Amino acid sequence: MTAASVTTAALVATDGGPTLPQAQLSAIPEPPAMPTAVGAPTGFHVEFQSAPVLNPLEDEPSKAQGNLLIESPYITREHLLDLSTLDTQNRLLAQALTTLTPVRPDYATAPYTESFNWDFVFLKFYSLAAKEGYSLSRQSFYVVVFRSVLQANADGDRLLLLDERSHAEAVSSGGLLKYWFGVKNGRRENLATCLWRNREDARAGGTGPWHAQARAAAREMYEKIEFTTLELVVGEKAGEWEFREWKH
Repeated sequence: MTAASVTTAALVATDGGPTLPQAQLSAIPEPPAMPTAVGAPTGFHVEFQSAPVLNPLEDEPSKAQGNLLIESPYITREHLLDLSTLDTQNRLLAQALTTLTPVRPDYATAPYTESFNWDFVFLKFYSLAAKEGYSLSRQSFYVVVFRSVLQANADGDRLLLLDERSHAEAVSSGGLLKYWFGVKNGRRENLATCLWRNREDARAGGTGPWHAQARAAAREMYEKIEFTTLELVVGEKAGEWEFREWKH
């Protein structure tokens, strides 16, 4: 989980729990559920689109209303990131991450660092800081990469509900800066990812009851689950950013 004005749409009830508006449900393929890694995304899916040709130095349509930012495919109030809970540097990264998009259709199996428009995202990050006259400092962020293969008979409606509710839990816990998921390919492979302020936030975000249900469902919904945890390090100057293996 865009528009300049965030609208809280009416929810429809399925299987005893709230989920997305019907118009959105009909447009979204079936998702996987929340697995067991610390801060792991639940990850269902949007169709691949190539990265937009944008100028990170120019203003673009806002994905926020006041302090509330759309940081995932979900747009109802409980899924929005409250920017007032973040310090300036975390806020700037969250805002820059709204431009994240895949740059190749095989992201489910391709190297993570080659699958997204990271150069553009970080140009945006540093340009936002410069625009505000903010001096950045070196900082690490916690990244979870979730690759999966769904069972052929996985219950898409159930997985959708688990994903949506688990994401709301994570947002409520705090520190989730970005959640993205792809669309499964012909081999039912997919990629999902989330970027957290730190590992402690990720751990806290996965402790709720919906996450517990999703972990239990994952045992029967997936043929394969693979987790990678990465450290994103940003520096003081433009271009000083890198992903590396999490070793803390």
